[in-house]
Amino acid sequence: MPKTTLTKTVAPGRYASTGVALTMAAADVANKNQFLAKGSDLVVAHNTHATLAKTVTINSANDPFGRKGDIVAHSIPALGYAAFGPFLPLGWQNPDGYVYLEAEAADVKFGVVELPA
Repeated sequence: MPKTTLTKTVAPGRYASTGVALTMAAADVANKNQFLAKGSDLVVAHNTHATLAKTVTINSANDPFGRKGDIVAHSIPALGYAAFGPFLPLGWQNPDGYVYLEAEAADVKFGVVELPA
């Protein structure tokens, strides 16, 4: 099965007079998740489990020098949040244009925020 693509929320910008609701989706544990890389994306992960920590992994891509630097099994406490990024294409964008991420349980909800230029 293909990875589940996350829907991005576009931040309203520097001079906005109101906020936007962040679209969150449960992690797809079986197929994993992805989002289209723009170079200005932040990932917000929320562990909704009431008592147990859960982990998140964000997979890097080889840069022109063959280096990788995955974010591996980052622990988020029960009911906690974590933010990651922004994810520049160099080192994060895979050949198909996506950034790959995963969580150990569907208790983790992902939100992707595209920051304005």
